[in-house]
Amino acid sequence: MKTVLSGIQPSGKLTLGNYIGAIRNFVKLQNDYKCNFMVVDLHAITVPQDPAMLREQSESVAAFYIAAGIDPNLANVYMQSHVPQHAELGWLLTTLTAMGELERMTQFKDKSEGKESVGAGLFVYPSLMAADILIYNADLVPVGEDQKQHLELTRDLAGRFNHRYGNYFTIPDPYIPKVGARIMSLDDASKKMSKSNPNPGSSISLLDTPDVIRKKISRATTDSGKEVRYDPATKPEVSNLMSIYSECSGLSLTEIQDQYDGQMYGGFKKELAEVLVGTLEPIQQRYYEIRESGEIHDILAKGAADARETASKVLADVKERMGFLPAFKS
Repeated sequence: MKTVLSGIQPSGKLTLGNYIGAIRNFVKLQNDYKCNFMVVDLHAITVPQDPAMLREQSESVAAFYIAAGIDPNLANVYMQSHVPQHAELGWLLTTLTAMGELERMTQFKDKSEGKESVGAGLFVYPSLMAADILIYNADLVPVGEDQKQHLELTRDLAGRFNHRYGNYFTIPDPYIPKVGARIMSLDDASKKMSKSNPNPGSSISLLDTPDVIRKKISRATTDSGKEVRYDPATKPEVSNLMSIYSECSGLSLTEIQDQYDGQMYGGFKKELAEVLVGTLEPIQQRYYEIRESGEIHDILAKGAADARETASKVLADVKERMGFLPAFKS
């Protein structure tokens, strides 16, 4: 059985884009692969975080994993920081990573642009991401388009290690779903729906109430036309709303277009809002049950213990190949 590794940063409230583009795919993958799904809190602190909010969001992301359908009996769910082998292998891989490779990373350029001071952690973040993947010899990594460059570096580092120290690491491949990989912002369809967007109206939060969802969809940007027609080139905002409708209803884009033929945007938006409410309400109910019961703590403890067992063996092999003296028993 092949291994899958992925994770989400606890750096903001999860959105519908996180669910459709990532978590829902995690649920599908768990039946066919050996899956590790992290909450990547070590990555989150590459930019300043409020400690109380980081703790809250970390537990929240983990609870949403389970509420959305990830089965902890099928997949490991854990905090990245609870498996210290990630950080240690991350350091070892930075010694194999060239400055120029890190300087070319577009995410570093974007996040550091206009800032007087940037932490070194943000710069070397791709090496830690490589460690996250290689510590389990993952075969497949579900990534968005914005992370493909980091995965390419991971593949390069795995090959570099194998060439220098003998064949050991699996060269991972990206897993990018053809449908649902990118849900765009409600106020600007040229940008991905993001939990870091300061405009709350740009996204649907997974914890938005039905009334908030209805209000956000009613205010979502559309073009000056009237047709509910899928045409990303000339009608990007309407096409984005149609994609959301399709992903949450199971209807094809053609079926949606036919259903609203001759109708204006108002009716389409109202029914889209109800589709979203119906999709999110059962997830929200399960989420609140998980948070209230505290069961997520046991799930995270078990997931981390299982992950550490695998990661410690890989790290020991890596250190032996690199020439480190093993720890002696007293």
